[in-house]
Amino acid sequence: MQQSLTQKNQARKRRDTLPFWLILPTIIVLLVVQVYPFLYTAWLSLQQRQRTGWVYIGLQNFKNMFNTTLFSDSIGLTIVFLVGHVVLTMVIGFITAFLLSRKIRFTGLYLTLLFIPWVLSQIIAGEIFRLMVLPDYGILAGILQNPALFPPSGLSVLTAAPPTPWFGSFPFPPSPAMTLLILSSTWRALPFVTLLILASIQLIPQEIIESGRIDGANTLQVIRYIMVPIILPTLVVAIFSLTLNAMNGVGLIFSLTGGGPGTQTTILPWLLYAIGWQQLNFGGAAALALVIGVVNLVLIIGTLRVTRVEEASA
Repeated sequence: MQQSLTQKNQARKRRDTLPFWLILPTIIVLLVVQVYPFLYTAWLSLQQRQRTGWVYIGLQNFKNMFNTTLFSDSIGLTIVFLVGHVVLTMVIGFITAFLLSRKIRFTGLYLTLLFIPWVLSQIIAGEIFRLMVLPDYGILAGILQNPALFPPSGLSVLTAAPPTPWFGSFPFPPSPAMTLLILSSTWRALPFVTLLILASIQLIPQEIIESGRIDGANTLQVIRYIMVPIILPTLVVAIFSLTLNAMNGVGLIFSLTGGGPGTQTTILPWLLYAIGWQQLNFGGAAALALVIGVVNLVLIIGTLRVTRVEEASA
């Protein structure tokens, strides 16, 4: 009897601990690729590399970062880039998705072509746009170098000086190089946004749209008062996703502008790369990485909250 109870207890114990052993490989992977790098980055942000090795300097890396003009300028450039990238991508993505939802001819072909930017890496996408504007043999060189269109001697996008700011030292309107960076990032992110919005539009019951048209609503009124309110959670998620992706990519800048001319396209992700791998200031780079990580965390929490609201209203 006692042996039978012992065997039952052991079987119950194995059954109760089975879920833990099943998820243990996932936990180990998360610890290796997520927790350890975060802890190491936090430790590194409090250190400075010297000849004798790593020396603890407390929050000095953060103080140095916040006191530099390059960091404050980079914040303004990042805001201009993110706003331009998100607004342009959302507007073009919505228009494209709306047109594709009307089942125009060759919709399947358009959807296939739409995937091309999505499958290209950032490095390749940036190189494509750089080659387009090169003064000597770029596809757009004939237009950009025309003095009649861009007086007095044409426009060199990758080397042109920025226009005079409208609001003090805030970098708006953007420089030609920043404009090209926004256009290239929009081109690459457009398929994701278009397909996300298209899927949401196709889930709208046609009865609701037909009822609006019967009541006299035109196309713009249907979009404004019917479509947009229904797919609003999806639009917000798309905005968060675009911002999150743009805050963590340097491939386009690496192959397109290299942060230049000067510092005109030195947004926060590129500044992180420059501090860490060009200046070899790993402590300062770790401090900036934590700041960017806080921004990412806010964006992730916002996306999760909006997603929860969308699921609750579904």
